[in-house]
Amino acid sequence: MANLWEDLETGPDAPDVIYAVVECLKGERNKYEYDKDIPGVVLDRVLHSNVHYPSDYGFIPQSYYDDGDPFDVLVLVEDQTFPGCVIEARPVALMEMDDDGEQDDKVIAVPEEDPRYDDVEDVDDLTDQQKAEIAEFFETYKNLEADKETAVLGWGDAQAAKDAIEHAQDLYDEQFA
Repeated sequence: MANLWEDLETGPDAPDVIYAVVECLKGERNKYEYDKDIPGVVLDRVLHSNVHYPSDYGFIPQSYYDDGDPFDVLVLVEDQTFPGCVIEARPVALMEMDDDGEQDDKVIAVPEEDPRYDDVEDVDDLTDQQKAEIAEFFETYKNLEADKETAVLGWGDAQAAKDAIEHAQDLYDEQFA
């Protein structure tokens, strides 16, 4: 079985078009994580707070971010996919985030093959409501977990997301290549 983190390339035209490996599903509370040692998707926990993922959430292959994990990506989808699904996606924003004192930024992306997002190219193409809902989720999803704090620090544009992806690719190469 292929290892989706190590064997799958970052994307067909990274950082402009990336692969997003889905772990968590839009509308659900289950926090799945890809375990590269199995390899497979395992249930990490059920979110303690009464919140649901605002869209499909996962990681970018062959990336490693400042928090010591594969780089996180939230793909705006109309309908949930499934854990392990690989979505060809276009980065449109970077949500800057602090998770318990660690930088834990998130790439916000849209499916390359969904015509509903053809005109979404940058952070300014997201509605204020979309950004507010995403930020609200990430600011509150750990509220009922003991001694956990998160904060959304701001929003970067598509270029900031692409620069962060390249940084995550460089860190991956330094650590694992």
